[in-house]
Amino acid sequence: MVVVVASALALSAVYSLGHPNTWWVELTRYAPYPAYALPAAAAVALSLLLGRWWRVAALLAFALVVTLVMGLVLARGDREGSGGVPVRLMTYNIKAYLARDRPDGFARLAREVVLHDPDVVVMQDANGGLESQPEAYLPELAALVGSRQMFRHGQYVVASRYPLKNCRPGSMPIRGDEHTYVRCTLVVKGTEIELVTAHFVSPREGLNAARHERLDGIGEWEQNFKDRLTQSRKLAADLAGNLASQPRPLIVAGDLNSLESSPVIRTLLNIGLRDAFSSAGWGYGYTQGHALRTGFSFLRIDHILVSPALGVARCFVGGKEASEHRPVIADLFIKPQ
Repeated sequence: MVVVVASALALSAVYSLGHPNTWWVELTRYAPYPAYALPAAAAVALSLLLGRWWRVAALLAFALVVTLVMGLVLARGDREGSGGVPVRLMTYNIKAYLARDRPDGFARLAREVVLHDPDVVVMQDANGGLESQPEAYLPELAALVGSRQMFRHGQYVVASRYPLKNCRPGSMPIRGDEHTYVRCTLVVKGTEIELVTAHFVSPREGLNAARHERLDGIGEWEQNFKDRLTQSRKLAADLAGNLASQPRPLIVAGDLNSLESSPVIRTLLNIGLRDAFSSAGWGYGYTQGHALRTGFSFLRIDHILVSPALGVARCFVGGKEASEHRPVIADLFIKPQ
């Protein structure tokens, strides 16, 4: 009982602080939520046999787990003012290299896009793993985006019903290896919006090392965490300079492979962005985990981040049938000047 209550208090505190050097805290963020919820629920049941203060402590621990630790969001969103221009944006890691191995893989992805009908969709892992054949999946990608204008670079796709201009890659290297993000200027009824999509390095190898090699794998996990933090800092530095010189609305969307409470995401929030789901979502918004042995989503690692010039009326996640990642969809609007 004491261990459960103390652990709930400790995790809630450190998740709120998010210090960049706490790699061991970062590791706990990727545990399936039953690892925390079940002990907390068991503590509540056990407390019924004990005194009143034990029941209060157990209920507090359970409340902290299902809210702060698991990332519960209950947000009403922004009220769209008169003159606000609406834009529905969708970010989706489509895992094209897995879709290509299923007879209906790209058809499933297309159905998900059609279902939510975004004005703008950004995709990651859209190259099918075939970097040497960038045109191999052009027909499938064209079917996914329909009549939207499309820009492609490496693993990224940006497609929009509104005009796109100045699309180009940006650099966020890791230890000498080149990694990129993509940025475009989106023109929505005369207003220019900077749109960025990024895919930070996956935690998979680091997590596997920590799980299978235990103490011997901690070094690999720590480096894995530092790599994501390096990418986030580079992207934040690039965008902060742009915000200072050209304070136009900004959207950052993609598979950032980190939870919002992580220093990786907080680095981007610290330049003046906010998370769309935390602003206008309802529930947990988990996007990944359903393709693992657990069979259910338990991580919110795909994000849409927006600057103050953009309102968020609603944000939600899509289905799990087409990809290892659920898409995130946000109903945004340009705030009247």
